[in-house]
Amino acid sequence: MSPLPVALPGAPAGTRLRRATGEDLPDLVALLADDPLGRTRESAADDLEPYRSAFALIDADPDQMLVVADAGNGIVATLQLALLPGLSRRGALRAQVAGVRVRADQRGKGTGGALMSWVIEEARSRGCALVQLTTDASRADAHRFYERLGFRPSHVGFELPL
Repeated sequence: MSPLPVALPGAPAGTRLRRATGEDLPDLVALLADDPLGRTRESAADDLEPYRSAFALIDADPDQMLVVADAGNGIVATLQLALLPGLSRRGALRAQVAGVRVRADQRGKGTGGALMSWVIEEARSRGCALVQLTTDASRADAHRFYERLGFRPSHVGFELPL
């Protein structure tokens, strides 16, 4: 994946994109927990160990990248990017985006759009045929955001909690 850190054009001045580190975990979990869905499923208050284990797996995989947008006054956004090879679409490589979050006080300032623009260019530079993501059906604001960026709803997703 492309070298980081880099300036994040379109985000507030001074915002830089960099790979996440283990020291970022408390801030990342706070971002994940800072919405109605996240409040019910994320908590670092009692134990960061599950997050540390997951981070180690992501960080060790050359086809995965957990990135943060750092505005100098802390982490303002994050996402995970995974490159997925597949047989369909004539053996296309896909960029899968997950865990997109922008800090509540930073929404509407261009950071999310800038982050997704970086993802699209990164995917293009890696030879991906498409960028795909899922977002919870209840996240109407997120749906509008992705549609403004040119994404279109294309599949019905299913999950089975284990």
